[in-house]
Amino acid sequence: MAGKNLPRSPLAPKTFPKLPDIAGVTLHAVETGSRYKGRRDLLLARLAPQTSIAGVFTRSTMPSAAVDLCRQNLRASRGRAGAILVNAGIANAFTGAAGAKAAQTVCQFVADAQSIAPDRVYMASTGVIGQDLDPAPLTRGITSALSGRASSWRHAAEAICTTDTFAKAASRTARLAGQTVTINMIAKGSGMIAPDMATMLAFGFTDAALPPRVLQALLTDAANQSFNAVTVDGDMSTSDTVLLCATGQKPMQGSALRSADDPRLAAFRKALVAVMQDVAIQVASDGEGAQKLMTIDVTGAADDAAARRIGLAIGNSPLVKTAVAGEDANWGRIVMAVGKSGEHADRDRLSIRIGGHQVARKGRAVAGYDERPVAKHMRGRQVHIAVDVGIGKGKSRVWACDLTHGYISINADYRS
Repeated sequence: MAGKNLPRSPLAPKTFPKLPDIAGVTLHAVETGSRYKGRRDLLLARLAPQTSIAGVFTRSTMPSAAVDLCRQNLRASRGRAGAILVNAGIANAFTGAAGAKAAQTVCQFVADAQSIAPDRVYMASTGVIGQDLDPAPLTRGITSALSGRASSWRHAAEAICTTDTFAKAASRTARLAGQTVTINMIAKGSGMIAPDMATMLAFGFTDAALPPRVLQALLTDAANQSFNAVTVDGDMSTSDTVLLCATGQKPMQGSALRSADDPRLAAFRKALVAVMQDVAIQVASDGEGAQKLMTIDVTGAADDAAARRIGLAIGNSPLVKTAVAGEDANWGRIVMAVGKSGEHADRDRLSIRIGGHQVARKGRAVAGYDERPVAKHMRGRQVHIAVDVGIGKGKSRVWACDLTHGYISINADYRS
């Protein structure tokens, strides 16, 4: 599945989850040979007419051609979609006018083949930056996809991978105005993972009937609780894209939804956050070379946003990450990371727990602190760090991974 046939992450789920069919979504995963050989590397998701779509994207000032195209189409179509195309191996970023033309060419090809408006075709690209994207292998792949049978969710998830060691997916159901609706999501992500409006490629689909503005508000909120709360290396991709589609195949009973705050959306909102957190944690678990998943809880911050920034400072710290990799209960590195975050924290009220064991309280080491249970916790695959900074009521949870030599090995020869 991955471009380098990397060993499967020890944090990977044992099996690929069972994802039910969603009315209004047809998946096609095919091999194009654009970069990888002997594996699927192109995904075409065909969507029912009048499907609503919402998106969140990288805030990098060097966005890929595909990101630019998605933003343009979201505005032009007013949040409607007919297809999503994803290619793996070539990011089509930093490719200038040629990259924009390549993206437009393949999307126009999809639009013509499906007899839909070109602004209803969305594209995402992942892979090497600065390499031109040749439309020809992709258009041949699209022709093959449209003439073939539908693909499984697993094949779809595998087709969008690059250095991933396992395909990522999750599913939830919820009651919405008299209907049971389903939410499926697939994602890719392994390195160049840092928050700020998406952290990878991820594609969600639901059979619910939701207007575009409501869908966008729901996605933005859920992204802040999931994809914007994971980090692998602190590096923001040029290509980060999360798209959420609502096919409307299960129409609502009662009055139309006009706001994301409608009480009828409570169960759906909860399920959406759950499915997005599930795949986001899978991304953190597949950090390049990762051996341990870090869950970081921050409380007592000035507000929730401050708490998240403190948590990310801890999760992104090379010193904290290498201490976790080395199973060293060096909690002084956590203190350092809190201090460098730039957020308000009371040094003399700071407290820290590792694996539920109190190691620091009120700005000092706990008297008689026994490191043995903490060291035992650090030897596990899941490391839990809890910090209270003693300022206010802000809280947040962040997921990260350790930093091992595997990260260097994977990235040092990524293009070769």
